[in-house]
Formats: sequence, C-alpha cells, structure tokens
Amino acid sequence: MSNIENLKKIASQVRRDIVRMVHGVQSGHPGGSLGCADFLTAMYHDVMDYDKNKFNMNADNEDVLIVSNGHISPALYSVLARGGQFPVDELSTFRILNTRLQGHPATMENLPGIRIATGSLGQGLSVSNGIALGKKLNNDSKKVFCLMGDGELEEGQVWEAAMYIGSHNINNVVGIVDFNKQQIDGSTNDVLPLGDLRAKFESFGWEVKEMDGNNMDDVVVTMTKIKETTNSSKPILVLMHTEMGMGVDFMMGSHKWHGIPPNDDQLEAALAQLEETLGDYVI
Repeated sequence: MSNIENLKKIASQVRRDIVRMVHGVQSGHPGGSLGCADFLTAMYHDVMDYDKNKFNMNADNEDVLIVSNGHISPALYSVLARGGQFPVDELSTFRILNTRLQGHPATMENLPGIRIATGSLGQGLSVSNGIALGKKLNNDSKKVFCLMGDGELEEGQVWEAAMYIGSHNINNVVGIVDFNKQQIDGSTNDVLPLGDLRAKFESFGWEVKEMDGNNMDDVVVTMTKIKETTNSSKPILVLMHTEMGMGVDFMMGSHKWHGIPPNDDQLEAALAQLEETLGDYVI
C-alpha cells in the first residue's frame, strides 16, 4: 500500500470517528471537522517532524501546528489518538464534563498534542507568531503551521497578526485557511464577504499558494514542499479549498452542518459512506 493510500484510509477512519463522537453527545461541529480530516491526517501522520511518542510543550526542534479554529476538535482529537498520542477509546469521552476531550481543545486537561486553548476565534495566528519568534531566538529551524477557518478571518486580530508577520518577514510561519466558504450563519459571502484573500495577504507581505484540501496527494505534496523550503524571504499562506461535510453526501457544502449533530438514522447513513479501516473505538 502506498503512503498516500494509507493516509486516505486513516482519514476515512477519522471521519467515522468524527460523526460518532458528535452523535454520541448530540453536540459538536461535524462540518468543518470532516472538511479538514485529510489535511490534519496528512500533517500529523506524514508531513510534520515531531516526536509522536514524547509530547512536550516546548516543541524544541519540532514542527508545531496550531488549530486556531478549535471547534473542529473532533478531527484533531481523532488524528492525535490514531497517531498514538492517547488511547483511541478515549474518543468516547468527547464533550463529557471533567474529561480531557472538551468541545474546544484546552491545556489544563494536559492532553498530549494540545499546546494552547483554541476555538475563541482569531487568536491562533498571534500565538503562532510568538512560537515562531521563539524558534528563531533558539535557532530552531522547524516550522509553525496555523490552521484557520475562513469565517475566522472576519476577526480583526487575524489581520493584526498577518500584518506583523508579513512586515517582519517571519518566514517560519505557515498560515492555512480552511476555505470552504461556509460559516455557522450561512456562506461567508452572505455574512461578511472576504474579498480577494490572495491579494490581501500578498499586500501584507505574504507568499500565497493554493491547494485542494480534500485531495490527499495535493495536500502531502504541497505541504511537504512548504515544510522543506528554507530560503523563503516571506511567510507563506495556503488557501486550502475544502468542502464542508466532506465524505458524507447530505452534509457536504451546507453551512447547516457547521454545528449540528446527526441523529441515529443520519449517523447510520453517514457511516455507510465511510470505510472502517482502523477499527471503531469502543463506546
């Protein structure tokens, strides 16, 4: 089995985990989680350099990924568990009071893989800026990746961070926008049009690339090239085109599944479309 095919199988299991987790507590955000399953699988299971067996908060000589749109925690938790960061069966505790797998990732639970509480939108790029500057001070050549939702770009703090990073040529930061064009209240064009994101980031001093975030080959090739780039004079922003609800036909492309769990029948219909490749966790 090729590496790409193996990653696709992991992503399929991640999608099964997502719909089961959100259904189990009738709470959570399946749409964006399903859309980002391929990207997170590729990053944690292939692209990034980090010690999968020994998590530490400092991330010295390791790549870091900050998931600023923390409401897609079901995807993040599944990817971390399927990579051995914590037991897979712990996914059954998602969003249950006093467990480590809260609705938005948090650090006080000491969950391996989580370095910052996220989901209060707009903050992740600022945090990534700080981590990246720390790495430069420590002569650490690894990259800091920051995943953001496109609706999140309506937050002013994102643009303050983008302006600082671009004007100071902090070239070890890589921003990724989950460009599914949907948010909780509707399409981004209806709620608050984002305009020409390429032109905006370029005007702030960023180099902008695009990729299909639901094409595993494209994700791996694009992100690996970016990770291995050592001579860029600019930070890089990736417009990652995805489909909200990817993999489940009745969820795809609809903002309505941003934060609504499937009922029993919908769960069965979703699971019928998603291959079980690594075994479901025990409920």
